[in-house]
Amino acid sequence: MPFDRKPSRHTSARPDQKPRRPEPGLPTAQQVLDFIAQAQEEVGKREIAKHFGLKGAEKIELKALLKDMAEEGLIDGKRTAYHRMGGVPKVTVLRVIEIEDGEPVAVPDTWQPDEATPPPRLRVIEPRGSKKSPAVRGVGPLRVGDRVLARTEETPRGWTAHPMKKLPAQADQIMGVVEIDGAGKGWLAPVDKRERHAAPISDLNGAVAGQLVLAEPVSRSPRAGMRVTVVLGDPLAPRSFSLIAIHKYGLPHIFGAETLAQAEEAAREPLSEQAREDLTHLPIVAIDPTDARDHDDAIWAEPDGEGGWRTVVAIADVSFYVRPGSAVDKEARQRGNSAYFPDRVVPMLPEVLSADVCSLKAGAPRAAMVAHIHFDAEGRMTSFRFSRAIVRIAEVIAYEEAQARIDENRAEPHLVNLWGAWKVLSAARDKRDPLNLDLPERRVVLDEKGRIATIAMRERLDAHRVVEDFMIAANVAAAKALESKTAPVVYRVHEAPSREKLLSLKDYLATFERKLALGQVITPALFNRMLKSIEDETEKALIMEAVLRSQTQAYYGPRNAGHFGLALGSYAHFTSPIRRYSDLLVHRALVDAFGLEQPAPKGDLPDHSGLAPRDRQDLGRICDAISKTERRAMEAERETVDRYVAAWLSTRVGDVFDCRITGVQRFGLFATIIGLGGDGLVPVSVLGDERFFHDEKAQVLEGEQSGTRYAIGDVLKLKLAEANALTGALKFEPEDSDGRIERRGAPAPHSPLKRRGNHLVGKRGRPANIRHQGRRG
Repeated sequence: MPFDRKPSRHTSARPDQKPRRPEPGLPTAQQVLDFIAQAQEEVGKREIAKHFGLKGAEKIELKALLKDMAEEGLIDGKRTAYHRMGGVPKVTVLRVIEIEDGEPVAVPDTWQPDEATPPPRLRVIEPRGSKKSPAVRGVGPLRVGDRVLARTEETPRGWTAHPMKKLPAQADQIMGVVEIDGAGKGWLAPVDKRERHAAPISDLNGAVAGQLVLAEPVSRSPRAGMRVTVVLGDPLAPRSFSLIAIHKYGLPHIFGAETLAQAEEAAREPLSEQAREDLTHLPIVAIDPTDARDHDDAIWAEPDGEGGWRTVVAIADVSFYVRPGSAVDKEARQRGNSAYFPDRVVPMLPEVLSADVCSLKAGAPRAAMVAHIHFDAEGRMTSFRFSRAIVRIAEVIAYEEAQARIDENRAEPHLVNLWGAWKVLSAARDKRDPLNLDLPERRVVLDEKGRIATIAMRERLDAHRVVEDFMIAANVAAAKALESKTAPVVYRVHEAPSREKLLSLKDYLATFERKLALGQVITPALFNRMLKSIEDETEKALIMEAVLRSQTQAYYGPRNAGHFGLALGSYAHFTSPIRRYSDLLVHRALVDAFGLEQPAPKGDLPDHSGLAPRDRQDLGRICDAISKTERRAMEAERETVDRYVAAWLSTRVGDVFDCRITGVQRFGLFATIIGLGGDGLVPVSVLGDERFFHDEKAQVLEGEQSGTRYAIGDVLKLKLAEANALTGALKFEPEDSDGRIERRGAPAPHSPLKRRGNHLVGKRGRPANIRHQGRRG
């Protein structure tokens, strides 16, 4: 099939007629193709440039255009003479869309035939090295989404492709709102607050002003503009903010027909009570948020009569329903985890599994993977075992309700036992002394129409800590159980802070006249003691945030490096297989290690519910992939909350808020609204009619004439000047111009900087790392 392109704006010449010379300027891809097709002799870059009258920089842009066209398979890519190609080109760019029976399946990266014909599926033959035919360097194992330049051929089995090289990831599509200027020209206003400039739109593709769209560059040339690919609708409609994040980060959010059908089939599978331990007699309870739709975990405890506790942590047995290699499994791996937004959940599993048969609902028999753990009177784990069981949850209780029953002395015995067991777990936790950063979390509450009802900080109760400590204990038991069998483990790794981060923290603490000796062993207890010694609550909050910034990013990996934050030597995620693929892998490893295999559900699903041999061999790559999907979901969730906060504040532009400075840069200050968490910029241009010096080490802006200082942690009243719901960006300006601020914990003279003339210098007289910023605007 020919690849469709925008028609030429010039009249095409007849085959027996020399092509007319077009107007000067960079041609479109279609114009180049028309010229090649009509030319009577071989055509190279020189002939194309001459025909279109290109000179200087335009020749460079032509080179980029021809490279794009070659990668898309429109031309053969030879530098001396270009030829137009039709159908599936012999050499073209392919995009891997799935892995089928261990073999990549791809489609042409650009496929726009004349008719509504689906793109051909090509079986990709991955290169395997030999002495006669070494593997193609840089291709490696292919994943879904990879792009390759490949040689194609049609065989009796269908189309096949032989990769020549892996191509860099294509530039992400840009999401934005269409704007039309006075001349009728379209512009794309990006919703990403990091993109500050609108881009011209060369192809609106039916979009109209005010609509939210996805668009992509027409070519590498910035002059070519953007092409609208998808029209998403009203950007300010309810549920649009999460949709923006879903599309921006490419979160898979629609299940295919095969996946849904397979999930329905698995959900109808009856449980085999004979093959499972019967725990339906235990009053196991699930304690969850009020609005939770899926319930991964439930807990039970009873005293052992000697000061210790026998406990059960029952986790949804997702591995029974989601077999390795199935369509549901492939989709779950691609998603990596569920993503939670104020207005919706993008689940890892289809709803019939995540919110129904896998979810530990009250009163219904459910399949569970159970950790039986015994703790002594000091909270030490003395034994553990794992089983597949049938449970019947006695009750699903909201955190607030469970806490109220305990506080008001009206809790049932099984609830009282949970708090009793937690006391010994809490004592053991205190002895371990993990990193204690109790930072507030924002919660967006919507009304029945999807509009914002309120935004507040989440309250942290003992009920949260009870569940958290039970889950941590089960995660530790799972890691240790697999280690005892020398089985594969997907560890949750949190490494100690790097020396570079610790040096930055040391410099920051010096601005509070506090020391951090780097010669000692850095432990979570060290940070905890430092925070406990701080009496001023404002200063404590600032240093707590600085300690948090010094931490490394947690990740999944097959090699154990411990969990610094929790002060644990071995740690894995076991307790949330409905929403995390890492936990599902841990369950499968436990099935293999402890002989917990169950009969396969009826139908065409695989018999084995443990780890697939392929996954055992490639666990590192899988861990890398799910670590990336986790970060992707976290960023999407955070940006969505920012957009909701900005939308909520958009009706309060001009109001004055108590704010705390959270960052200082040469171009201005970052501040957050106290008690709400809305973060925004205070440009240096609004701080006053003077120059400001920027001290990077002390994170301070200081006025050259007035000596007014703005430092991280300062509290000041700021007027909200702008709230952009599409980008989530806020802008502030001072309430007045006299620079009155409430200083952070220590007074200004405690700064390690002092003035010498018109310059700031360190305590020892050496010039500090200073930049000065003039008034802008």
